[in-house]
Amino acid sequence: MFNKILIANRGEIALRIIRTCKEMGIKTVAVYSTADKESLHVKFADEAVCIGPAVSSDSYLSIPRIIAAAEITNVDAIHPGYGFLAENSKFAKICKEHEIKFIGPEAEMIDRMGDKANAKKMMRAAKVPTIPGSKDLVETVAQGIKLAEEVGYPVIVKATAGGGGKGMRIIWNAEEFQDRWDSAKQESAAAFGNDGLYLEKYIEDPRHIEIQIIGDQSGKACHLSERDCSVQRRHQKLVEETPSPFMTDQLRDKMGEAAVNAAEAINYEGVGTVEFLVDKHRNFYFMEMNTRIQVEHPITEQVIGFDLIREQINMAAGILIEGTNHFPKMHSIECRINAEDPFVGFRPSPGKITVLHLPGGHGVRVDTHVYAGYTIPPNYDSMIAKLIVTTRSREESLKKMSRALEEFMIEGIKTTIPFHQQLMNDERFKSGDYTTAFMEDFELKKK
Repeated sequence: MFNKILIANRGEIALRIIRTCKEMGIKTVAVYSTADKESLHVKFADEAVCIGPAVSSDSYLSIPRIIAAAEITNVDAIHPGYGFLAENSKFAKICKEHEIKFIGPEAEMIDRMGDKANAKKMMRAAKVPTIPGSKDLVETVAQGIKLAEEVGYPVIVKATAGGGGKGMRIIWNAEEFQDRWDSAKQESAAAFGNDGLYLEKYIEDPRHIEIQIIGDQSGKACHLSERDCSVQRRHQKLVEETPSPFMTDQLRDKMGEAAVNAAEAINYEGVGTVEFLVDKHRNFYFMEMNTRIQVEHPITEQVIGFDLIREQINMAAGILIEGTNHFPKMHSIECRINAEDPFVGFRPSPGKITVLHLPGGHGVRVDTHVYAGYTIPPNYDSMIAKLIVTTRSREESLKKMSRALEEFMIEGIKTTIPFHQQLMNDERFKSGDYTTAFMEDFELKKK
């Protein structure tokens, strides 16, 4: 087992990793930018190293500075969390060159799954269902139009190096192909430094359901069941739950088997997520694989009884899994609490938190790095907390979440709490009959 781990991240995920490390008897090193000097992950780590100014490129994305911090503190492993360098194969490779264990998959594996077109090709070879579309990158508009006519409109073009909804455009007919193609290409180049695009049949109003997997260094994998992430805004997840209200036992078995096949086909090591789109007939299609811990991992922990960070560290240390799949014993919902004004287009709302009261009670969990007096910097992602509730049924979870949101008090900034309160009382959401199109006609009412 490792003696000391550096956490190459910030905020709630850094604090989350530090807590598990302490419980495992592992020393921790926090890195931080000047904007995060007063963050809790800095206060609770055994050691802390400032790695640069607020701008991410000079701190949390600076590989030389993070490696230097790892060397001066003599760590034997680095946990990347999610975001920043978590899926950066160059970082994983450099860690290995410096004989520091990267807690995650090998660089080659990150590259394989990070290129969406290549990942899709590998999944077809592993007999994992994929959405009809291009087998490789689409090089020209003419080639794209021909393929779109073969699979049938609407189609969607996606950045091969993409994520977070960037470099994606839905195309409904040949007349608008050129404009949307150009727009996706430009955005992809700006966001990822790679303007490669591939094309797929656009699945209208699907569910976004993902399967949590774990793989060990022997090539064996298992799954920990599903999470439904269909409530999204601009491809950014807002709420997640498990089990999915759309799931059946038969579908869970099929999707779980496909996810395990995907992981074992590439000898996946560590914790990861295989994401699928599921149409109204419960046909499912591989979308992408995230080679890291997910923001929404706590709901899986709650219903399975696992500490996924602990499992991730164990896999990196060479401990083998039993290979047994796990299924939900409870029901759990997570609301992402963002420093945003939901009444003004979810505009970011950084600033000082003057009052903070966290909800509590049986079955309520809050993962956060903020406190009263803490100033949220404008430089990073606006998520400041994750509110998770767990009960015996979905109906109970909805009621518990409503109660917990009512107790959640934050003053000094705007947050998405009012949105979540209205969502928990929305009849369509309560019925479980929602898709990725849910937010398109959801009306937020001012009190």
